[in-house]
Amino acid sequence: MIRFFQEVFKPPYELKEMFKQFFEIGNKSLGLVSVTGFIIGFVLALQSIPMLTKFGAVSLIPAMISISIVREIGPVITGLICAGKIGSGIGAELGSMKVSEQIEAMEVSVTNPFKFLVVTRVIATTLMIPLLIVYADAIALLGGFTALNILNGQSLQLYFSTVFSTLSFADIIPSTIKTFFFGFAIGLVGCYQGYNASRGTESVGIAANISVVYASLLVIILDMVAVQLTTIFV
Repeated sequence: MIRFFQEVFKPPYELKEMFKQFFEIGNKSLGLVSVTGFIIGFVLALQSIPMLTKFGAVSLIPAMISISIVREIGPVITGLICAGKIGSGIGAELGSMKVSEQIEAMEVSVTNPFKFLVVTRVIATTLMIPLLIVYADAIALLGGFTALNILNGQSLQLYFSTVFSTLSFADIIPSTIKTFFFGFAIGLVGCYQGYNASRGTESVGIAANISVVYASLLVIILDMVAVQLTTIFV
């Protein structure tokens, strides 16, 4: 992490590689994030409807879904999904480059491999994973509406008017800020494990596996810290 901050502001800026990583991380994760987000909202609504119906509180379901998804469920579950897909991908990719001595070859050709491989990927995860999480939140809200519409005939206008009237900046801003730390941690762990792989071909699988475990653990820990800070200051 210290070396990342030392290198990130120094030229040359590998913009072409950075935009390539934006595409690899963002666009190629949309399908998985879309399915995950929709299922989150759909299942949450399905589980909530029977219980709240007993208390005559069906009208509170959109508010409950929106707060639950935007504050916690959306960011955490999507962050864990990204840790599995993106973190393992980065760890395996850099690990294979390390094992096949491509990183050493870049050093011989007077290219800064850390700048080209690590800095670009960490920046990409830091900026793209929050966008994926916001997108997943929106899809999850749509999934919640679908469940309510099927079971109770909830109208789209009433559902989203309740959702937006319930959410405030105190719900949205802290939950969005912490997603940047999720992305930074996922990129940093994946790059570290892959960049330091060194025990032959089996180390590629080890790097990918450890990247998923550590990145997922960091997402949960960062979320716990963010919740505590939000409780204190908001």
